[in-house]
Amino acid sequence: MRSSASQGRLPGVPATLEEARQRAEHLRRAIEYHNYRYYVLDDPELSDAAYDALINELRALEDAFPELRTPDSPTQRVGAPPLDRFEKVHHEVPMLSLGNAFHADEVRRWYRRVCRLANREALDLVVEPKIDGLAVTLLYEGGRLVRGATRGDGLTGEDVTPNVRTVKQIPLVIPVPAPEQRRVEWMPPFPAVTEPPPRLEVRGEVYMRKSDFEALNRRQAERGERTFANPRNAAAGSLRQLDSRITARRPLSFFAYGVGIVEGVNVTTHWELLGYLGALGFPINPDARLCTSLDEALVYAEAWLKRRHELDYEADGVVFKVNDLGMYEQLGATGREPRWAIAYKAPPSEAVTVLEDIVVNVGRTGQVVPTAVLRPVEVGGVVVSHATLHNADYIQERDLRIGDHVIVRRAGDVIPQVVRPLLELRTGAERPWQMPNRCPSCGEPLVQPEGEVAYYCTNVACPAQLIRRVEHFASRNAMDIEGFGSKLAARFVKLGLLKDPADLYFLTKEQILGVEGFAEKSAENLLRAIEESKGRGLARLLTALGIRYVGSTVAELLARHYASLDEIMGASLEELEAIEGIGPRTAASFVEWFSRPQNRQMVEKLRRAGVRFERVGPADEEDHTPLAGLTFVLTGTLPTMTREEAKALIQEHGGRVVSSVSRKTDYVVAGERAGSKLRRAQELGIPVISEDDLRHMVITRGR
Repeated sequence: MRSSASQGRLPGVPATLEEARQRAEHLRRAIEYHNYRYYVLDDPELSDAAYDALINELRALEDAFPELRTPDSPTQRVGAPPLDRFEKVHHEVPMLSLGNAFHADEVRRWYRRVCRLANREALDLVVEPKIDGLAVTLLYEGGRLVRGATRGDGLTGEDVTPNVRTVKQIPLVIPVPAPEQRRVEWMPPFPAVTEPPPRLEVRGEVYMRKSDFEALNRRQAERGERTFANPRNAAAGSLRQLDSRITARRPLSFFAYGVGIVEGVNVTTHWELLGYLGALGFPINPDARLCTSLDEALVYAEAWLKRRHELDYEADGVVFKVNDLGMYEQLGATGREPRWAIAYKAPPSEAVTVLEDIVVNVGRTGQVVPTAVLRPVEVGGVVVSHATLHNADYIQERDLRIGDHVIVRRAGDVIPQVVRPLLELRTGAERPWQMPNRCPSCGEPLVQPEGEVAYYCTNVACPAQLIRRVEHFASRNAMDIEGFGSKLAARFVKLGLLKDPADLYFLTKEQILGVEGFAEKSAENLLRAIEESKGRGLARLLTALGIRYVGSTVAELLARHYASLDEIMGASLEELEAIEGIGPRTAASFVEWFSRPQNRQMVEKLRRAGVRFERVGPADEEDHTPLAGLTFVLTGTLPTMTREEAKALIQEHGGRVVSSVSRKTDYVVAGERAGSKLRRAQELGIPVISEDDLRHMVITRGR
């Protein structure tokens, strides 16, 4: 990689500031042009020595005239001093996540539905590789990069401007290269751009090439430092360094694929937009294709997926996008997924390994969930050592035994799950497994409520439950206590500093300093984060309490009907059930939770601490629930859940369950012996998903 470290002969420094300014501007344009040739086109015109001479001359000018040194100067790509923490960035145009399709038939159903909504018989599509990296957004004003941010939850991200400035493929000033530069063959045609748009937000993926990743890991190992698991983790970790000088030493790359804020740009198709971004100097993936029919798009996608492992970057599928930008507003979105695009994921990656043990973990509601302990195996580029087993019935139905050779799959290249045992490899030494009778954390008997497959520990003093409750209370979707995650929750509970989540507000600086890993500054930061969380408002507080079936959506619904927690605590079962969107089971769970003396005592502790019990707005915070705004219909017999359990899962994560299929339905969850609802969904082109797909959506969309 070009180092810009060698010393070339420097010309004389101009005598006046104006002469120096003109020369510096000329040098910057030339350097950006040659950066583009080198990093984007892989077609350099200058030798490294000649390039270094330009850099050294510019650096000398900036040393002689410090007022010329600007953040967008090519000399500043070395990084800046460390930050205390990242600032939050609100995305004016949300960064939507994509719906997934795992089979061609699902893509066809999506296409038919989009054509129907667009009132078109056919639509042109653009197919682009789905790069496995970190989504970022780059804001340019007057052609200069002023902000770089991560996607975050789609509505709020993190300001990583100093870090994105170090990525050589990201232009600091647009347009580049020089206007006379001829476009390369694979780039969508667009005339040279000579003037920057007033405001432009470019969106794309920061990633790490496989070859760069391997070289980085070799260097890390030689220095005795931690190596990375895969290119995506390496890219994400590099871009989220508080010290951007570390980011500058990491070999990051970038592909642009879309825009957010747009001013002064007149393009009508996505293909034209890619050409425009390329003309500005942004790297565009050379495997993007414009297709005039769905069949053409599927043929190209299938061929590309077969060769994706030959490429020098990780990709877990392709993205189909409607080419006509004018259709985007008409098609709209469902929840946080645009209707005008869908990700066609690669087939699930599978591997064979040994099921070495089955352990149970206790959640915040007391539910005991079995987890597979696997002999570590690489699946789709990630080493997997644990996988969910859902519940005891799941294990028994598949006759899974400790010691079995099992097939492990990463559904959609994300969630590891045990599919089935390989019976032909059994030796007779395998051992059947049974759900324990007692809680592994507190030793109290486990109970299985009538009609449910799950087992529960009902001991409210169970340490494992307390750790999960504290972790949930402090989580982003609840009270959002920055920096207080699962490890700290476990540490503070085990030290006896927290008997319930409300104790967080009574921690002292001296107590925190007594916890391993805390110093003066970090203790003050935690206390400040705890204090800031007091004002989150009613909806966040209701979510944080961890009442069963009361997720963010139900909490916000209650916050719209009641002005304070005291009003809700005084509501009767009948009043709660009368609220549209709150079913009998949710209302009963709510009333039962507040009937427990220990829960009432915790609420009073929160009051004494000064936690805000009133709502702070129509909806206290943006909705971060993964299924928010989506409508589901359940049909058939699901593998591991009853209809009521599936409904509760959907509602807890923000979705809505209705009884009949209509054009307003977003997904149909189908099991065995599905009947007329399934046929109706297929007629309307509504996506049909399995129970596993539903769990996948809850996990991946909630990250």
